[in-house]
Amino acid sequence: MAQIATVNYHVHKPERQAFELDAGGTVGNLVSPELVPKQVAVRDVRVSDANLSFEGNSVAFKTFPTDVQSFDAGMDWQDTYNHELSKLLTSELGGQEVIIFDHTVRVDDPKADRAPARNVHSDYSVDGAKKRLIDILGEDKATEWSKGHYAFINIWRPIGAPINSAPLGFIRPSSVADKDWILLDLIYPDRRGQIMGIAANPDHDWLYMSKMTPDDVAFFNIFDNRGLPSIAHSALDMIEDPKIHTIRRSIESRTLVRYAA
Repeated sequence: MAQIATVNYHVHKPERQAFELDAGGTVGNLVSPELVPKQVAVRDVRVSDANLSFEGNSVAFKTFPTDVQSFDAGMDWQDTYNHELSKLLTSELGGQEVIIFDHTVRVDDPKADRAPARNVHSDYSVDGAKKRLIDILGEDKATEWSKGHYAFINIWRPIGAPINSAPLGFIRPSSVADKDWILLDLIYPDRRGQIMGIAANPDHDWLYMSKMTPDDVAFFNIFDNRGLPSIAHSALDMIEDPKIHTIRRSIESRTLVRYAA
């Protein structure tokens, strides 16, 4: 049986829209374009899609414990965690070279520097991905990578406790129409990027994994230069068990993967 969740869709407009992060020099201050809340039915892959594949749906889930005990700022955990994530992407996707270039801890608290992203989106446009590739590798190496097969992949994991509220949900790519996508600017204090928002469509097939624990990860495609669809995603406003009051904490890690050919 599907759960009901609320998500915030983007809206088509004649003018270009943008997010501004850390606006006005204030960490955590976010200026957002217009969003419209919609209720959607969300299927639990833990019971309905046991054989969900990354190749077919641009997202997969796996039990993958970590040796990291704390992801707090200043803790010496990144080398260990980066090694673990590289091993995951090599074994699961056949990555030949893996670069982990960003970790973001999100806490479902209005006072948090980074709260869960409650807008339906994917992390890069085509031009945004190409620019980010150059930002990470430099122009010469980016040109070399572009001749082959590369992808940006996110890895998402709960921290501290199982997810009871605001789980991460995904739209099955085959249910998204080309007209649903909206190009958005992403403005940081020190750089600019582009992401893709999603407008509402009743055909969207939403899925998530219930009660993900810190031993579970979701890994999902956010850009692939050989055409694997980017998957739209968002935090879902829903609660698994109203008797549990833990705050969602999670870490998402952005990676760049180079395939063999």
